[in-house]
Amino acid sequence: MSGDVWLEEVKSGLRSAFVWRGDRTDRHCYADVTEWWRRPDLLGSLGPALAHLFADQQPTVVLGPESRGCLLGPLVALRFDVGFVEVRKEQVASSDSDAWLRRTTPPDYKDRHLNLGFRKQLVNGGDRVLFVDDWIETGSQAHCAHLLTQDAEATWLGAATVVDALTNNQIRRRLNVRSLVHIREL
Repeated sequence: MSGDVWLEEVKSGLRSAFVWRGDRTDRHCYADVTEWWRRPDLLGSLGPALAHLFADQQPTVVLGPESRGCLLGPLVALRFDVGFVEVRKEQVASSDSDAWLRRTTPPDYKDRHLNLGFRKQLVNGGDRVLFVDDWIETGSQAHCAHLLTQDAEATWLGAATVVDALTNNQIRRRLNVRSLVHIREL
C-alpha cells in the first residue's frame, strides 16, 4: 500500500473514532478522543503517521507534554529510533543538583498559564527537537517547548500533532506545525 493511501486510511480512522460530547453550544462540550487509544490498529498507526509528517527531518529527540504527548511522543520517537523527553507540568526539582529548564506558557485554551519544564541534561545543544502532542489549539505549550528548546541551545524542527485547531496561521508557521487532521474535518 502506498504511503499516501496508508496515511489517508489513518486520517479516516481518526475521523471515524472521534466524537464531540455534549451539545456544541454547551460550554461543557468536549472532544472525546478515547477511541483513538482503544483501537489497536489506530494506536499502532499514530506514531508512524506523526513521524511521516516530519520524514524530511531527522530529529535526535522527541518532546511530548503531559499527558497525551507522553503517550504519542514515545511512539514517534521509536519510529525515528531516538529518545523521548517528557515535558512536565508544574514539576519541581527534587534537589539542588536536579537542574531543570523551566518556562511559563502564554494563556492556553482555558486561559491558564502552566509551568513547563524538563531536566536540563536531557536536551543538549546538538539536539534536533520534534515536539509531539495530540491537539494544538492556542499553541501555548508548543511555544513554551520551543523556548525551552532554545534555552537548551538545541534546534527546533517543529510540532507534529494529531489535530490542528489553531486559528492563527502565524503561530502555525512560526512553530512549523504539521498535523494529521484539521479541526474542521472532525
